[in-house]
Amino acid sequence: MQVNSFFENFIKKESIFTNKSVLLSSYIPESILYREEQIQEVANILAPALRVERPSNLFIYGKTGTGKTLSVKHILNSMMEIAKKNNLPLKPIYINCKLKRVADTEYRLISQLIKEFGKEVPSTGLPTDEVYNVFYKLLDEKKGVVLLVLDEIDQLTKKIGDEILYNLTRINAELKNSQICLIGISNNLVFSENLDPRVRSSLSEEELIFPPYNAIQIQEILKSRAKHAFKENSIEPGVIEKCSAYSARDHGDIRRAIDLLRVAGEISERTGCSVIKIEHLDDAERKVESDKIINAIINQPKQFQSVLYSILLISPQKRQFYTGEIYEVYKNICKQTKFNILTQRRVSDILAELDMLGIINAKIISKGRYGRTREVALSIEENIIIKSKEIIEKSLQIN
Repeated sequence: MQVNSFFENFIKKESIFTNKSVLLSSYIPESILYREEQIQEVANILAPALRVERPSNLFIYGKTGTGKTLSVKHILNSMMEIAKKNNLPLKPIYINCKLKRVADTEYRLISQLIKEFGKEVPSTGLPTDEVYNVFYKLLDEKKGVVLLVLDEIDQLTKKIGDEILYNLTRINAELKNSQICLIGISNNLVFSENLDPRVRSSLSEEELIFPPYNAIQIQEILKSRAKHAFKENSIEPGVIEKCSAYSARDHGDIRRAIDLLRVAGEISERTGCSVIKIEHLDDAERKVESDKIINAIINQPKQFQSVLYSILLISPQKRQFYTGEIYEVYKNICKQTKFNILTQRRVSDILAELDMLGIINAKIISKGRYGRTREVALSIEENIIIKSKEIIEKSLQIN
């Protein structure tokens, strides 16, 4: 079949989607189910900004897909509506610290903040103090409150260190007209405990934890989204229930549930089906799981990739192996790639992270007076293993 005729047929076919954007992570619904209490608490903390008073700094914690970012964006949108209607000087700024070239260095972060005020500084070259001065001047040009949201704030301190937070909280002491309020969002529930005590006291923040959704709540949210996203009667009975069960198993990650439903819809369309069936959902689960792992591997540092590559090299010969064996292979890879060799303890930490991501299954085993070790087994499918190997070889430039 010619590509042109394929596309002609495709646009003539009726879609089962009526509004696919409802199933995208960028979508902000008018009302957010099962987060009314948290939204009210955040609103109470941030409301003083509408009186041009600086609110307390706020830190929001919760596992991935518990509605943290969605709720904060929803609140900021509401506040901006009120501010515009009443001509109030409020400026919200949202930064995702996980994005590359946005918050990789202190310089880049402050440059990005300057850009939010409509100005530009060179991407490199100026002293950091000078970049801060430009930012101070822009902040203080007119009276107002800036609500600075740093999403995935733990990624920022991981890359730059926590001194950046200290510097941001000290800005208010330099300002005459404006004030800045920090809103940090993190998946790491113990994030603030790992901060320098001086930084922690300068933040003097309010803290709020978003609990995971349960299976019933996920079902209701999916039904609400599906109603707006798909044609009537285009989802087979049991699909939404199974989709919510998949996500409840993954600590109540609603974002993943919505992704699953969208991908199942796309797979259903591709196979020429007018309804989403359980088998489409199962295919979507495999695809989403694979994409999640591949993306996690791509975004990890090279040392992390080296440890995983060591496991991938050992796994064809053995089903289970130990930390010591992995460490020996890892040292050889470091010699080959001319990387510094991390300590065995640091490699153990990386193994714990791989376990958390679901790439390996690692059991801690006591060897009596010889200490403890990890018994490791890969827990990903063969096609993901092959793809992961290719990605890491390219990244580490291993021939």
